[in-house]
Amino acid sequence: MAERRYHHGDLRTALLDAAEALIRERGLDGWSLREASIRIGVSPSAAYHHFDSRDGLVCALSERVLARLGERLGRAAGRARGGRQQRLIAVGRSYVHWAMDDPAVARLVFGAGHTERETPLSPHPHDVLVAELDRLVQAGELPAAARPGAEFIVWAALHGLATLLADGLIRLDSQRAVGREVERLVQAVLTGLAQEPAPSPAWPTPQSTHTERLARSQASRSAPPNQRQHGHQP
Repeated sequence: MAERRYHHGDLRTALLDAAEALIRERGLDGWSLREASIRIGVSPSAAYHHFDSRDGLVCALSERVLARLGERLGRAAGRARGGRQQRLIAVGRSYVHWAMDDPAVARLVFGAGHTERETPLSPHPHDVLVAELDRLVQAGELPAAARPGAEFIVWAALHGLATLLADGLIRLDSQRAVGREVERLVQAVLTGLAQEPAPSPAWPTPQSTHTERLARSQASRSAPPNQRQHGHQP
């Protein structure tokens, strides 16, 4: 049978690859787990050894894409040259180009929100943003008072631009122009954060699936050993 071509781990990867290709061709809802199985030459029953449903396959794919995005953003920051803001600008450019170049898969991750709350991802794109903003604070490029929650402000700006460009609501005539627009956006956001007055009352504290997972993990580590052993959190 065809499924003998796959070892235990290889079939899971092949199913993820097939799902990713189907999403690019038809979108999130235009295919089934059975179709992904047939595409790689295995029976649907073989696929169920790895994923209990189509949603399970989509969730696992979303996690894989997020991890790849985190790696991509981290590499972009590491390659950046120039002033202290250039690392964050490079992260922004990489994010926007990714969303434009692969819009169907980007919508899978950020439109459908198919990540499990308990699945750790490393590196996570959120953590890359956090690290770069912390660098700017340490370098004196961003006031410490403006730092709390700044990653959500930067993400909102970048994601808004990426979505508008991917949907054709904003048009720029070259990749260089896109990069320059990202540079202007990031610089404008940082300038605004640096100049904002102290709020009264305090700004709200945004959360995401990832930050909630981090908070639970931190609470678990700080709990007494007997509570950690039984899975209790204070």
